[in-house]
Amino acid sequence: MSLNSLSELEPTRAKLRLLEESYQAAQLDASGTAHTRELELRSLRQLINQLKEEIARFEAHEVLRTEEALVS
Repeated sequence: MSLNSLSELEPTRAKLRLLEESYQAAQLDASGTAHTRELELRSLRQLINQLKEEIARFEAHEVLRTEEALVS
């Protein structure tokens, strides 16, 4: 996944918030086996980290584009 525009940024942030809420709920959920819970938490954490990286990468490039536009 790669963010290409500002219009993609807000939905991605919303998805990140939902994943973080799911992660917190999964931490509190005592159903299922410990192994299943661990796999679920690991999967959610990977998705959360991926979205955070994509947002940070997009924001860093956006700052550079803005600075280049100001210099031009």
